[in-house]
Amino acid sequence: MTISETCWWLREALEHPEFRGEPTAPVTRDLTADVAIVGGGYTGLWTAWHLKRLDPGVDVVLLERDECGFGPSGRNGGFLNGFYEHMPALRERYGDDGARTVLAAGDDAVAGVVAWMSEHGVDAWYRPAPSLGVASSRSQVGAWDDLVEAARGLGLEDRISVLDRDAVARVCASPSFEAGFVLRDGGGTLQPARLARALRQACLDAGVRIHEGTPVRPPDPGTVGRIETAGGVVRARAVVLGANAWMAAWPGFRRRIVARATYIAVTEPAPDRLADLGWTDGTGIYDLRSSLRYLRTTPDGRIALGVGGQRGSWTGRIDDRFDTDEAGVGHAVRAIHRFFPGFRGVPIAAGWGGPIDVSPTHEPYVGTLPHGRTHYALGYTGNGVGPTHLLGRVLAAKALGLENDDTRLPLVGDEPRPWPLQPFRGAGASLVNAAVVRRDDALDAGRRPDVLTRLVAGLPDRFGYHIG
Repeated sequence: MTISETCWWLREALEHPEFRGEPTAPVTRDLTADVAIVGGGYTGLWTAWHLKRLDPGVDVVLLERDECGFGPSGRNGGFLNGFYEHMPALRERYGDDGARTVLAAGDDAVAGVVAWMSEHGVDAWYRPAPSLGVASSRSQVGAWDDLVEAARGLGLEDRISVLDRDAVARVCASPSFEAGFVLRDGGGTLQPARLARALRQACLDAGVRIHEGTPVRPPDPGTVGRIETAGGVVRARAVVLGANAWMAAWPGFRRRIVARATYIAVTEPAPDRLADLGWTDGTGIYDLRSSLRYLRTTPDGRIALGVGGQRGSWTGRIDDRFDTDEAGVGHAVRAIHRFFPGFRGVPIAAGWGGPIDVSPTHEPYVGTLPHGRTHYALGYTGNGVGPTHLLGRVLAAKALGLENDDTRLPLVGDEPRPWPLQPFRGAGASLVNAAVVRRDDALDAGRRPDVLTRLVAGLPDRFGYHIG
């Protein structure tokens, strides 16, 4: 079964001619271009779009191993937001002024995505609404204190409001939600596959040469302007790498990111039951587990709920279990039934998974290889719908040799400390991942995790890594 059959977002989008589009041919001969882009997700597509906006005459070739949008860009939860959830980490890494600069750039990216959809008449089910962070167990109550303090320190108190149990229930009346906070980040929710496929068509219309069904050989970090495929070599003045989680297995990138799996389940429509919950305004919700759960509704009355951190590939290899895994999807289904008992009788329409690229800091960044002609963006850590618009702008400017406010952002060129060497990144990290999930599950059940689980789950923070 293909990912377009298991992923409900992709299946729904491809039912419509405007999102399905015409297939493109794989590379069958040697090609040259001004800029070659590897990856047909949001990063690659936004980069291509911004390149054409900056220089309509630039010759852009985009290479995608499957079809554009069939990776995480078409499978994610569809949360459009910027960087406000990361205010404490941004202050720590960049200082107050740098944090404000990144937050403002995130605001601009969110507004840019919304404006782009409006200008191009794209119905991607966008619903503007604040984000709701909830404590789904008593152990999570107060987990937002650092976020509130950071907002206060940055003079952004108006962006966040703490809610008691009754106030949360007025937004979404789940018996599992103890308290929470509203984060006004200017975003909302959308249908991610519709956005990705519309962006693909817009790039084609702008003259971008897209070659799908074209896997690339992992590029040698020392190679300049050369991408090898099974059908031919693509040579370009500048190269942009936007393959994200798949780059975790490439030479030169194995310690820059790790791949972790996230799984989503979506119900059949039940609008009357959503109305009983009062959850009708499109608010996106996430809880405060380290292996967090994120959930939203659809215009026809479905709940889509995802769970993160259920599987890691610490060697960088991504296997089929990232796409379809009964245990991962089962966790998402159980969470739907735990949060919303009234949905226990509602059938599950689909369940799927996919990899995300996790950076050591939990923040995305833009880098350039030492020879100066290959640029890349990595580390969205599950939050890419809005930031890819921004980082695509940065990558486009970099590929054209431009210097502007985007290329001077603090997250450009700020390479985080690498993940540990093997075997610590492999077997050791797998143990940590399992311990984090065990700890979260125990706390959800009102139990105190055992000493060993607490010790192992806390190791990343002790060594300065943020995995959840």
